[in-house]
Amino acid sequence: MRRVAVLLLALLVLLGAGLWFGPRLLDWDVWHDRLTEIASARLGRRVALDGPITLVLLPQPRLEATRIAIGPDADGLTITARSMRLRLDLPALLGGRLEPRELALVGGEISLPWPPTELPSFRPPPWLTTLDARLEDCRLTVGGLQLEGLNARLTTGGLAEALVAEGRFAWRGLAVRFSGDLGRAGFDGIAPLDLSMAVAGTTLTARGVLAPGGGFVGRVEATGTDLSTLVPAPPLAFRATGRLTAAADLLAADDLTLDLGGQPARGAVTLRLAPAPRLDIALAAGRLDLDAWIAALRPASSQSLPVSIDLSAEATSFGPVPLRRLRGAAFLEGERMTLSDVSAVLPGDTEIELTGATARSRLELAIRFAGTNLRETLASFGLPLGGTDPARLRQAEGRFRLALQENEATISDLVASIDGARLSGAGVVRQGVRPAIGVGITLDRLDLGGLVPELPDAAGLGAWLGGFDLNLRLAAERLRWRGLAAERGTLDATLENGRVALRRLALRFGEVDIAASGAAQLGPTPRFPDVSIELSGASGAALAPLLPSGLAALAPLASQQVALRLTGGGVPDAVALKAEGDLGALRLEAAATLNAVARRGTGTLTLRHPGAPRLLARLGAGPVEWLGEGSFAIIANLSGQANAQGTSLTAEHLDVVAGGLRARGQLTLATGGARPKLTGRIAAELLPLPWHGLGATEPLGFEQLAGFDAELAVEAARILPQGEPASGAVLEAASATLRLAEGRLQLEGVQARLGSGSLRGGLTLEATASPPRLGIEASIADAALTGPLFGLPFDLGAGRLEATTRFAASGHSLAALAATAEGTLEFAVRDGVLIGLDLGAVQAAAALPELGAVEAALQGALGGGASAFERLEVAGPVAEGRLRLETARLASERGGEATTATGEIGLARGTLDLLLLARPVAEAPGIGLRLTGPATAPRRLPELAPFLRWKAER
Repeated sequence: MRRVAVLLLALLVLLGAGLWFGPRLLDWDVWHDRLTEIASARLGRRVALDGPITLVLLPQPRLEATRIAIGPDADGLTITARSMRLRLDLPALLGGRLEPRELALVGGEISLPWPPTELPSFRPPPWLTTLDARLEDCRLTVGGLQLEGLNARLTTGGLAEALVAEGRFAWRGLAVRFSGDLGRAGFDGIAPLDLSMAVAGTTLTARGVLAPGGGFVGRVEATGTDLSTLVPAPPLAFRATGRLTAAADLLAADDLTLDLGGQPARGAVTLRLAPAPRLDIALAAGRLDLDAWIAALRPASSQSLPVSIDLSAEATSFGPVPLRRLRGAAFLEGERMTLSDVSAVLPGDTEIELTGATARSRLELAIRFAGTNLRETLASFGLPLGGTDPARLRQAEGRFRLALQENEATISDLVASIDGARLSGAGVVRQGVRPAIGVGITLDRLDLGGLVPELPDAAGLGAWLGGFDLNLRLAAERLRWRGLAAERGTLDATLENGRVALRRLALRFGEVDIAASGAAQLGPTPRFPDVSIELSGASGAALAPLLPSGLAALAPLASQQVALRLTGGGVPDAVALKAEGDLGALRLEAAATLNAVARRGTGTLTLRHPGAPRLLARLGAGPVEWLGEGSFAIIANLSGQANAQGTSLTAEHLDVVAGGLRARGQLTLATGGARPKLTGRIAAELLPLPWHGLGATEPLGFEQLAGFDAELAVEAARILPQGEPASGAVLEAASATLRLAEGRLQLEGVQARLGSGSLRGGLTLEATASPPRLGIEASIADAALTGPLFGLPFDLGAGRLEATTRFAASGHSLAALAATAEGTLEFAVRDGVLIGLDLGAVQAAAALPELGAVEAALQGALGGGASAFERLEVAGPVAEGRLRLETARLASERGGEATTATGEIGLARGTLDLLLLARPVAEAPGIGLRLTGPATAPRRLPELAPFLRWKAER
């Protein structure tokens, strides 16, 4: 038995060895054509076997062939493989039939054109009863879609059982696992299909049915931790459910209900396979993280599969800017991204629409905007608007093109309307260590009022401007700022590394053209290498509002022809400036050297005009004929200093000429206190003073004295009222100290020589009182009168005068001061002449024998002439502008009793109400003369009746 067993075992070993090695040693190529026919008939496709064929019987019958090609046929499916293994059914093989039970393609290249000319049926072929098919290390190409590293297994148990497929492949660098379960079709040709996929933490399941001619309808559900692994999207956890349909040219998932990072949304996804592969995504959400989507779309532009994304959200944000009602679409193809129909509502209800596309790293956009509160929109972008008018920057609309490339943003074709002003232009911004900005804008009108905020101090402004570079070109047809109107304004300036270059600033104010240019180096100590300003025009009236308050008096001159040139430059501690120009006939020449570090400077100033009265009349000084004819000139050496306590300006060697006025001195104007203060000294060779009489009603301008303080030493070699040298009231060697503080003016230590006598006194003016109050004290000693004192019909023509007065008054004009005068007046004249009557003739007439001759002679003596006297004494109080004579006596040289006077003199109106009484005969009644009416032409009423009666009785 043992021998039989050994023999049987040996036979089995030999048989196995024969079955193992025998088929391998045989040449099966003779079966090539037969096998090709059998394979083509069984697979229903044309099969080509280009390599050697081997048959292995053990452990299982298996047919192996190399260099396999299947197809193409009508549906365009082609398969090539390095090798193909077929596990054959042994009984069928022994019967001479090839019936595969397992098929494996190794290193296959499977290509299916899309869309196919005829959609292949997904049902197993009729001959397929039990099949186990494998794909190993294959590549599947469907149209333009390519799947790498495909390893799959397809199994079926029989005609009544489902077809099950599972495996894995690589897509866009991701490992994808899949499984599918295809049920057997019913009599209607509809077969159920369950499909599931898993990739990078994402699972997708689809359940539905296959139609008889191809196509799928069902439901899909997808969940994952990172949406960006599937589509160009932010890395969000997501969940989606919806309807799925598949056809030859597309796969569509619509009516999707989504959860994106905790935010609900709705959407649709469509994968179009014809005429070219394309993925369409539509997404609508209540809130959306726009920044995350933009960041996801930027790197997605390099993907091979074209993608269209349609986004909409009720609320989102772009950086710090909140957006509402965002709508838009993005199409990604290769390295190009196209944006279309993008719209949103910015803060301030500004609606924005844009379209655009990328070209490599460049993004070009066409943008439109419109809104009613541009101010709020700009503030949301971080633009500082503090200090500007809240009523500005409201209505706005326009369009422009924006190009973004790496660190550069370019704006072109800008056309807009802001607050009714139309503008156009372009600009560019380059990011870097020092941002660079280039702007060119043209406007039809520019109102700067309310747009220019309060600027920081020089140090803060320099630090701010030193942080970026700027190239600015600005043009405006009309400009307005703080009530000023200009035309044809242009600005061309650059800022580079802290250096400002003003290439040109030009504009037109009224009839004046202004041009400026220059340069400055910013920093802790700014430098101004070059500055130039030019003004020229037929009339400078439009420049009047630009004058500083201290030069406001020059405004009436501005209507004349103007020409001015200012040049200069230098380092901070030595800036040299020079100015020269003409304003009508007024000539200006000035030069200065400024130390900006120490805040001090020196210079010279010269002003000249050929006619002082004409110049002062244009300045609104009123009638100035009292100055006399002559030129006007101011020549001064100036120095100034500024510090924490204020500023001071000193005019050294000041010379002033104005008609008959000749003066020189030194003045210092200091600021920093409650009011500016003027100090110094003035010495005049000739000081003409206006005298319009006590009835002048023009305001004297006392209120202007409240604006500054002063302390001046004043001297005058000669003071001429009305500028008449022949007047008997000429003062010589006059001096006084003027003090002005808080609206209180004091003229102290007044002294002057009046003829051979002297004048002393003082003056106090309360300018801030309502009405202003004036007080005067004066005394005259031994003053010789050489001519008429007042130039009136009744006047003092000669004598030696002594007088004292003290009075107070209130009012804004000379007439008001005279009408309210209160005080006393006392004066005495010796060895003088009284103009207006002849007392000597009165004495002679009284001695005539004939009564008729007496009357005629008295009428003539009282009608005019002059009377020499030894002494005249007048005293009385002044009340309400009237001088009441309490004492009035005149002692004549020809004897007789003294002539007396009673009555009042109205100082304000210049009226007389006097009665003069002369007594040529001691025992006789007096001869009277009543004077009434204006002092310039009084009415003479002789009262002769008592004396003539007495004469007749004798």
